[in-house]
Amino acid sequence: MQLREVLVRPVLASEKQRFQDLMQEHHYLGRLPMIGETLWYVALWQDHWVALFSFSAAAWKCAARDQWIGWSSRHQYDRLKVVVNNSRFLILPEGRVPNMGSRLLSLCQQRLSSDWQETFGHPVLLLETFVDPQYFRGTVYRAANWQYVGNTKGFRRTSTGYSTKHHSPKMIFVKSLRPEARALLSSPRLDPPYHTGGHHLMLTAEQMHSLPYFFADIPDPRRPQGRRHHLTTVLALAAGAVLCGACGYRAISDWAKSLGTKARERFGCRRDQGRLLVPSEYVIRDLLIRIEPDHLDRALRRWNEVYGQQDESLAIDGKTMRNAIDEQGWQTHIMSAIGHQTKSCYTQKK
Repeated sequence: MQLREVLVRPVLASEKQRFQDLMQEHHYLGRLPMIGETLWYVALWQDHWVALFSFSAAAWKCAARDQWIGWSSRHQYDRLKVVVNNSRFLILPEGRVPNMGSRLLSLCQQRLSSDWQETFGHPVLLLETFVDPQYFRGTVYRAANWQYVGNTKGFRRTSTGYSTKHHSPKMIFVKSLRPEARALLSSPRLDPPYHTGGHHLMLTAEQMHSLPYFFADIPDPRRPQGRRHHLTTVLALAAGAVLCGACGYRAISDWAKSLGTKARERFGCRRDQGRLLVPSEYVIRDLLIRIEPDHLDRALRRWNEVYGQQDESLAIDGKTMRNAIDEQGWQTHIMSAIGHQTKSCYTQKK
C-alpha cells in the first residue's frame, strides 16, 4: 500500500450507518452519536475503507488545555467553537501499515478548517484530543507533531454536572491549525473571521462565590414559611446564568441544573440528604418578578465595580422597550453603558 494513494473525505449521509457499525465493532469505546457540530471522515485506498475519524465539539472545561492556551475565563465560552476535538480515530485492519496514522492525521488537518467553514459557517484554529494511557501512549499524535500539554483530572461530565469521583485521567494533545492560533485565542479581541456568534462569560470560582454577598441587603418579598432557598442564592444563580448567556426563565433554570457540586457550593445552594439542590424554574421566576428592580440594579452595579475593572473602554447603547409605556404615556427608552472586553452592563437609565 502506497501512503500517497490514500485519500480522506467526509462520510456521506448514506454511509453513516456503516461508519457507526465499524466503530462499534473495532473501536474500544464503540460508536458515538452525531451531536452538534460534528464531522465524520473516512480514509480510502483504492475505494477500500482503511480508517475512520470523528471531529466534534471541544471539552467545556480542560484545565491543562486552558492553561496552555492562556485565554481568560470570560472569553472561553465564546471561543470554544473554534477548538475541535478529535473524538474518535480508528485505523481498520486493512490500513495497519507503518506511518499510516500520522499520514492520515496530516490529511485531516489540511482540510478540516475549510470543511468546517463550509458546513458550520466558521473556521477552526485548534485541535485537541484525549488519550487513555491505559491503552495508548499517543505515539501517532506525537509523530504528527501534536503537543502534549498535560493530563485531565479524571472527572467525567454527567447529566447533572460532573462526577464527584476521579476516574482514569487522560493525556491531552493539541495541534494548532495556524501558527498564530494560540495568540489569537488568548488575545483580548478575536479577529472577526473567527466570531461564532454570542458573547458569553464563563464565571470563575471566585466570581461564583462572591455573587450571593452582593444581594444580601435586598429585602426578601416572600413569606418566611416555606422558604427552601436563600434569596441570595436564587438571585446569584439567576445573575450568573444571564452573565453566561442564558435568556429566559427556563434557560436560567437549565443552567442552574447543569452546575456541578463545587459550583453549587459556591452559590450557597441548600443541602438535602447529601445533595445540593438548585431552585426550580417556578421559584426563580416568582422571585425575580417580585424583587424591586432598583434593588437588583444597585447590587449588580456593585458587583460590576469589583469585577469590571478589566474593561478598557465602554460602549453607550440605546434601546426602545417594546410595549413599555411610562406614566405620562411616552414609550420607554433605555440607555446602557457596556464594557467592551467583559460585555458587562455597568448601568442602565430610563
